[in-house]
Amino acid sequence: MSHVMPKIHATTVIGIMHNGQICIGADGQATMNNTIAKSNVKKIRRLHNNLVIAGFAGSTADAFALIERFDQKLDQYKGQLKRAAIELAKDWRTDRYLRRLEAMLICADKEELLIISGTGDVLEPDFGIAAIGSGSLYAQSAAYALKRHASHLTAEEMVRESLTIAADTCVFTNHNFMIETI
Repeated sequence: MSHVMPKIHATTVIGIMHNGQICIGADGQATMNNTIAKSNVKKIRRLHNNLVIAGFAGSTADAFALIERFDQKLDQYKGQLKRAAIELAKDWRTDRYLRRLEAMLICADKEELLIISGTGDVLEPDFGIAAIGSGSLYAQSAAYALKRHASHLTAEEMVRESLTIAADTCVFTNHNFMIETI
């Protein structure tokens, strides 16, 4: 009988475009089944000479493989975020190795915010709010309310508050936040 190691997963990542600012934040919790495996995982990375921010949800090793591949695409396409995202999504869908990776990405530069998935999707989210991971619906709902009723806040303040609400609600999300603004 073979033993299969449980995958490390579960998180909340949110990106918000607001008043000319783009910010992505994530919690730091990695979960293995019903156990907290690590509480301070850094799920946000600066890429392409710090001009692009990417956050990931899903299997940590898979996400790192995708982030590395995405950074290569950014270099190949001279920092064109959407083009690099589309090319990564194409590879992800068609490459036998990449197709098995279980993760999602939110990425942004100073002008665009995108979600990239393994199904070949590159999504420009509605209302400038992108959320992925187990606590994504909590964070996304909070962000919608903040944009509607607290528009005086900065994108970074909205990300922090949205993550706090997700962490207060989702057992797979903690309060160890990493937040990056472009």
